[in-house]
Amino acid sequence: MKNTVATFQQMKNDGQKISMLTAYDYSMAKLMDDSGINGILVGDSLGMVMLGYTDTLSVTMEDMIHHTAAVARGAKDTLIVGDMPFMSYQTSVYDAVLNAGRLMKEGRCHAVKLEGGATVCPQIRAITDASIPVMAHIGLTPQSINAFGGFKVQGKTQAAAQKLLDDAKAVEEAGAFAVVLECVPAKLAKRISETISIPTIGIGAGADCDGQILVYQDMLSMFSDFKPKFVKQFADVGTAMKDGFSSYIQEVQAGVFPAKEHTFQISDDIIDQLY
Repeated sequence: MKNTVATFQQMKNDGQKISMLTAYDYSMAKLMDDSGINGILVGDSLGMVMLGYTDTLSVTMEDMIHHTAAVARGAKDTLIVGDMPFMSYQTSVYDAVLNAGRLMKEGRCHAVKLEGGATVCPQIRAITDASIPVMAHIGLTPQSINAFGGFKVQGKTQAAAQKLLDDAKAVEEAGAFAVVLECVPAKLAKRISETISIPTIGIGAGADCDGQILVYQDMLSMFSDFKPKFVKQFADVGTAMKDGFSSYIQEVQAGVFPAKEHTFQISDDIIDQLY
């Protein structure tokens, strides 16, 4: 079944959990699509897991368009959400609509995601008025890491918790079709999920969100720089890959690979006539 913003809403209404993962290339998107994932976020997390930056701030619109288009070519039934990178929407409402339009038109995603609550509601309204679906993102918003002073759980005080609840209500009112809750205490995420009518997608926000998302390199144990507390590693693909690489290296060095079955043949007569 084709996943859309409408099916996401219907899943929340029916009490069905939404599954999302990040992806950044054609091959991975195709595997996820074949597995039946509901949504793929082409996240600006690619800055860290694909490009080797220490944060997401250096990711450009060109980076996002390039990777989003690759994912769109691989996933046919999955809702594809493209992340709007740092300073692509904060500068003005005009820039927000222009860059969201580029991500949709050139990247071929079905929706865009931007970080922030009430402060970015004018951008959310304008983007949705342009018929571009918006997924909001509150809590730990990585593009604000310097303002937060690091990767820290958000909403732990009464004032901070109330602000997150107010932000969730605000982005819903502004027209967002869903909202990511990142690094939010589970009870607060539950309260938000019960208060607003649009789906909540949790990452480090407990099991009571309407859906979950993880960075695929984290959940497959492919990214070893650090492991967030909220990550469960569902398969040790990283070790399997390193084992495969090591076996390849050993067989090449030993002259075992390529074997006869991996090579193309030619008649000895032709070889003998060469000069």
